[in-house]
Amino acid sequence: MAGKRGAEVQTALDWTGVRTQERRYERNRPIYSQGDPASTVMFIAEGDVRLSVVSHAGKEAVIALLARGHFFGEGCLVGHPVRISTATALSRSHIVAIKRPEMIRVMHARPAFADMFLAHMINRNMRIEEDLVDQLFNSIEKRLARALLLLARYGDATETHRMLPKVSQELLAEMVGTTRTRINFFMTRFRRLGFIEYNGVLKVNNSLLTVVLSS
Repeated sequence: MAGKRGAEVQTALDWTGVRTQERRYERNRPIYSQGDPASTVMFIAEGDVRLSVVSHAGKEAVIALLARGHFFGEGCLVGHPVRISTATALSRSHIVAIKRPEMIRVMHARPAFADMFLAHMINRNMRIEEDLVDQLFNSIEKRLARALLLLARYGDATETHRMLPKVSQELLAEMVGTTRTRINFFMTRFRRLGFIEYNGVLKVNNSLLTVVLSS
């Protein structure tokens, strides 16, 4: 992710004088559902959150996996009356919720806060656009490799390890846009080639980048 990393955003944020609500969610618990009223902006103080959408035909797609230091649910700021996606806690999570009027007040009162929030959201939207290009033009193998590297925070100087949060092959299939069978095939291949390791916890090695960079 370009610009400020999630951890840096969290360190720089000052919640003094901001009216917030502290919420805690266990793993796999919904934070909000597609179609719910949209009235708050959310911030991940701890944990991991999955954003997904369901089509009219009932097909689900993962549009983003967000870690500590990321905002989500910002659609309410531009007048979206309902949630356009479902947010689910991927791990035990601590969420800071800010009501829409309070978020607008803080952004007007604190230009530095507003600048950081807007830069953060622009960077995240750029990442989502990159994901769309990835889906349109790259092979399943490359898309999976990129997804694993992003989940492992590759390139983030604040991260000292490459361990992944608990993520199922079904979830990877939804992210990549393929079947669990194909995910299993490439995960087995990556493991055989030494790109990933699994011993109770999935570890992504930097060598996996060669798959993304290959022609």
